[in-house]
Amino acid sequence: MIRRKLLLLAATFCVLLVPFRSPAPLIFTPGEGWTWESSGEGKWRRERAKDQLEVAQEAFAKQDFSTAKKAARRVVRAWPLSDYAPMGQYVLGRCHEVVGDDEKAFNAYAKLLKDYPKSENVNDVLKRQYVICQRYLDGQWFKLWGIIPAFSSMERTAKMFQDLSNSAPYSEVGPHAQLRVGAAYEKQANYPLAVKAYERAADRYHDRDAIAADALVRAGISYQKQARTAEYDQSMASKAIETFNDFITYYPNDRRVPSARRAIEELRLEQARGNFEIARYYESKKRWAGAMVYYNEVVLKDAASPYATPARERIESIRKRIEATK
Repeated sequence: MIRRKLLLLAATFCVLLVPFRSPAPLIFTPGEGWTWESSGEGKWRRERAKDQLEVAQEAFAKQDFSTAKKAARRVVRAWPLSDYAPMGQYVLGRCHEVVGDDEKAFNAYAKLLKDYPKSENVNDVLKRQYVICQRYLDGQWFKLWGIIPAFSSMERTAKMFQDLSNSAPYSEVGPHAQLRVGAAYEKQANYPLAVKAYERAADRYHDRDAIAADALVRAGISYQKQARTAEYDQSMASKAIETFNDFITYYPNDRRVPSARRAIEELRLEQARGNFEIARYYESKKRWAGAMVYYNEVVLKDAASPYATPARERIESIRKRIEATK
């Protein structure tokens, strides 16, 4: 038994000594890290940045995206300061985008904008980033570990839109990206952050009527939605009314002015209802002074509302009650 084991060990040792070519060697390249390549795959490597970029572009044209990604990545890592690096980064982003790795594509494009801001592809990259963000806004799922589509996230979508807007605020897509930040937070029902995003758009692009007007309308709507979720907090309704009034003042000829006026009427009615309910609460607790304050608010906020007449009646009733106790 021992002799058999020794013979087996010796045979194994001899096999290990025999040189052979691995069909899929793990290769380390300084500055690039480890890569796994099958037999013959190293043919895509070149010793000059220009030649390496050509390999990447040719592979992309042939839809060999695996080779194109590796070749493009090597251009950027091995020759980051060369004239060919920006195009290498662009090809890398395009590879990710074509195969459906949108988040990786967005990040690759962001790196191009950061490292090579004067690249000839900047405008195209900004538009591609915007389209990627829009897909996520429309409900496309983010991938778990970059592989498995697992979840939709308006928070991550908002951040991507914000990064895009911040990277090129006055580009063709920058203002629209800022508006979409608010839209993403709105979908998440995070109305305070939606309002902030819209107000930033209104302030930053105050000289662009189409953007600023849209931002004010959307901010007003977000305040309005927030008011509906705050039963006893009418401050949001007041802010919504103020925002809609600003919109009407600055853009009186906008086609949305009539709908803004209707929104103001609804909000005033909501304020009257809310104040009336608060007044009734104080009255039920026999806290007459508090009840009088809020019944008066009903009349002051909207004297024509259906709550105004009953509020006046309650004010008179409480006044008589107070005088009777003196």
